[in-house]
Amino acid sequence: MDIVCALRTFLRVAETGSFSAAAVDLNLTQPAVSRQVSALEAYLNTRLLHRTTSALALTAEGEHMIPLALKVIEAVDALGENSGAEGAMVSGKVRLSLPSPLGLYVSDRLQSLLESHPGLAVELLFREEPSDLVGEGIDLEVRLGTVADSSLICRRIGWTTAFLVAAPGYLQTRLTPKTPEDVAGHACICYSRGGDGRSWSFSNGADEISVRIAPRLIANNSVAVHRAALSGAGLAILSHHLAGPDIEAGRLINVMPDFPPTRLPINLVYPSRRSMPLRVRTAIDFLVEAIGEDPLMASSQ
Repeated sequence: MDIVCALRTFLRVAETGSFSAAAVDLNLTQPAVSRQVSALEAYLNTRLLHRTTSALALTAEGEHMIPLALKVIEAVDALGENSGAEGAMVSGKVRLSLPSPLGLYVSDRLQSLLESHPGLAVELLFREEPSDLVGEGIDLEVRLGTVADSSLICRRIGWTTAFLVAAPGYLQTRLTPKTPEDVAGHACICYSRGGDGRSWSFSNGADEISVRIAPRLIANNSVAVHRAALSGAGLAILSHHLAGPDIEAGRLINVMPDFPPTRLPINLVYPSRRSMPLRVRTAIDFLVEAIGEDPLMASSQ
C-alpha cells in the first residue's frame, strides 16, 4: 500500500463526506477509493470512518488522524519541492477562508493565478468568524482585527477601509449624523463578525470613539448588511469593496466622513511555517500582492 496516497484519499473523503465525491476529485473509481481507505484502516488497525448506506462520519480516531495526515502530506510535498529546485511545479489544492468582501475582491483576481499555475486549484470559504484551521484542513485564513490564537502564525498584510453609509431614502426624513454621538438615535444594521453587535468604533484621525448602538438588524454576513442598507433599512458600516461603487453611483451616501470607522489590520493566519507546501507559499504571495494593489488596503494611513 502507498501510505501517502492512502492518506491523501482519506483526507479527500473526510473533506467531501463522500466516497463518490472524493473519487471524482481524485479521478479514481469509488471502489478504488473505498479500498484505499480500508487498507489504511487495516494498516493503522483502527476504524477512521463510520459507514452507513446513506452517510459517512469520522470516528474519534479519524478526527485525530486529520492533522497528523496533513503534516505527513505537507512534509512529502516539501521534499518534492526542494528536490525539484527552482523548476518545481505548483500543484494541489489550497483551501482559503476569508470574509465575504475580501473574498469577492480576491475572486475577481484569481484567474491570473490559476492561469499561471495550471496544476493549482483553490477552494474559497467565505467565513465571517475564525475557523478551526487544522481540524477543517484549511491552509490559510484571512482574519480582521486582533488574532487571539497564539498557536497560529500571523502575518499582517493590509488594513481595512470602511464607510458609514445609508441609502438616500433613509436620510430623507432623518437628520444626517455629524458626529459619532449622533449615530445612537438611528436605525442601525450591524455586521456582527462574531461580536455582540452592540458598538461601533470611529476615528477622528487621533482618537478612537466607541459608541453603543441598539441595532434593528444584526447579520453575520456583510453582503446581507449591504443589501439591507441599499433597501433603506438604516445606517451600516460597509467595506469599501461593497460600498464604494454604490457611493459613486449615488445609491448610498458616505455619512459622517470626518469620523470614518476605525481601521482594522488584515491578518493572514496559518498553522505553521514548517514544511509549507509550494502551493500554499504561492497563494500567500498572491494574496500579499493582491492586497498591495489596492491603495485603500495597502496603507495604514
